[in-house]
Amino acid sequence: MHDITGKPAERRLLKGSLDIEKGLGEDGRRPYGLYVAAAWAVIAIFAIMSLGVIYLMAPILIPLSLAVVTGLIFGVAAEKLNALGIPPLPTALLLASAFGVGVFFIAGMLVDPITHLAANAPDLVRAAYDRITPLFSRFGWLNIRPETFESGQMSMDKVLENTGSILSILSASLTPALLQAMIFFAALVLFLSARLKLRQMLIMAFPRRGQRLAAIRVMNAIDSALGYYFATASLVYAGLGIITGLIAWAGGLGMPALWGLFAFLSSFVPFLGVTLMTIALGAGGLLTHETVMMGLMPALAFFLVHLTMENFIMPAVMGKRLEVNAFIIFTAILFWTWLWGAAGAMLALPLSIIGMTIADELRPAKRKARRSLPG
Repeated sequence: MHDITGKPAERRLLKGSLDIEKGLGEDGRRPYGLYVAAAWAVIAIFAIMSLGVIYLMAPILIPLSLAVVTGLIFGVAAEKLNALGIPPLPTALLLASAFGVGVFFIAGMLVDPITHLAANAPDLVRAAYDRITPLFSRFGWLNIRPETFESGQMSMDKVLENTGSILSILSASLTPALLQAMIFFAALVLFLSARLKLRQMLIMAFPRRGQRLAAIRVMNAIDSALGYYFATASLVYAGLGIITGLIAWAGGLGMPALWGLFAFLSSFVPFLGVTLMTIALGAGGLLTHETVMMGLMPALAFFLVHLTMENFIMPAVMGKRLEVNAFIIFTAILFWTWLWGAAGAMLALPLSIIGMTIADELRPAKRKARRSLPG
């Protein structure tokens, strides 16, 4: 009787049309694909907003991140000092002071050369023009002539104007840099002094015993990986800096000690550091020597030495204790350099080591191996 009158059928048709308007299926449920798309859309929006917040808070997050990474690198040294009976706060002050002395020592070495370069920047630029422009005439396939540098953005006047603007930008950035340096050292001391309490707080945040044990293993592995890598890399790159200084001295370049220092510091930024250092040595050699072959010899020698150290000496010293994925490091350098500039390039390697260490400690195969061990 109800079907004859048509009222229940009208209700079913009305309900079906409303479900279609709401995006529901025939059974009244939303399709699974829409749930997946909505979930991924929320994740994407959250990721974009997080990147925006990280970018906007860079003046604060950069010194804090550097302080945390430096504190993790000094973790093994802090544990050894604590084992000797030194309290956490004096340990933090001692390590931070040692790091600060090293930074100020390097800065003191750079003051005089940078001041000299800044004072003689116009003369150096003119000398570079006079030396480089005849070289382009030897390479006709480049279609670059000396007349190209007489007008437009590549003219002498424009380059000198840009040089002055760069110096003014650097001087204007000095005050924020000093403020960030103060934040860094304060955060480093506080992090090192409260390091054990922070570890305990993070461990106790997990409710289960297995999760707490996993957190302890991950933290110990991060401290060991960062400390071992940077201690070994510092020794190897110090040798590279000495060899680079000798190469600069033998190649007739000025200030060989400064070249060695730059080689030491730039080596901690994989790929980008060796590229910039090779280009700088090539430019310095071309400005020093008359022939192209002699001018490129220091850059070629440095590149070969660096290639040998990175592919033979470092793997031999590290062994399989810390295997660094080159693609992940390269991608991380591009990402953090795009996000935070030079500071991001310095943080890319330690952050990648931290991420790869966490992934290695938490992978299922390693957990199963631990469970299968006797006892």
